[in-house]
Amino acid sequence: MAMSFDQYMRDMIQPMRDELTTLGIRELRTPEEVEENLPNASGTTLVVINSVCGCAAGQCRPGVAQALQHEKTPNNLFTVFAGQDKEATAQAREYFAPYPPSSPSIALFKDGELVHFIERHSIEDRSAGDIADDLTRAFDEFCG
Repeated sequence: MAMSFDQYMRDMIQPMRDELTTLGIRELRTPEEVEENLPNASGTTLVVINSVCGCAAGQCRPGVAQALQHEKTPNNLFTVFAGQDKEATAQAREYFAPYPPSSPSIALFKDGELVHFIERHSIEDRSAGDIADDLTRAFDEFCG
């Protein structure tokens, strides 16, 4: 019996999803879930645009994991998966202006205002530790 391409992709990316959800980061898989959560989130909110690329695996997800061990962390933790949950990702990106679409990327909001953003070009050539340091500095500045 042949496996469908969609099922194959779901199976292949599940560990990439799990890498963030096991940290307590909630997936937003539809535009409706994005709209129910992002505009209504109070305090600080981290949104990780997840991706299948090597820099997501090597730097972004491990950097986020390290940063979330910090004493100050955001109140709300969300992720959308670029290339997989396309409509949810597009909806989340509406909140990232003026930044162009970028995956992976990491956004930090405070009371609905975008206060810190890490684009792909600031992920792909840096270590997970560098990304964690960048995030923890932002957490210290914006998280209570």
